[in-house]
Amino acid sequence: MTAASDAEAGFVLDASVAVAWCFEDQAAGYADEVLQHLRGQAAVVPAIWILEVTNALLVSERNQRVRPADSARFLALLRTLPIVVEADPSLREMGNILSLARDQGLSTYDAAYLHVAMARGLPLATLDEVLQRAATACGVSVVEPPHR
Repeated sequence: MTAASDAEAGFVLDASVAVAWCFEDQAAGYADEVLQHLRGQAAVVPAIWILEVTNALLVSERNQRVRPADSARFLALLRTLPIVVEADPSLREMGNILSLARDQGLSTYDAAYLHVAMARGLPLATLDEVLQRAATACGVSVVEPPHR
């Protein structure tokens, strides 16, 4: 993960896309094209992203889908990408995230991504169709790679 000054923020990256990069059967298409967007621009993620990605790896290890060495390689790859982690939301923002989750039928975790996208005026890259619909309803564009 890099500092914000290393690259211009271009979009908000949902954990669903990043986790897809770890698995060959999920990485084709949209997720791969989003990865290409990281050349020359940074992705912004809420702090919860770190926990979501690492939990997905842990669950995959427990289910013997990946080995700990695979997880370590994937985490090393992520550290090379221009990903900017937003600070934890303040107590003041908790109500905004809760309201957004309630109004859009999202988990608060997903609402955190949408909140960052709205606050920064950035598009959102996600494989989650419910989150895509919520983003559209809130006037946030969804990253559409050029080959789609």
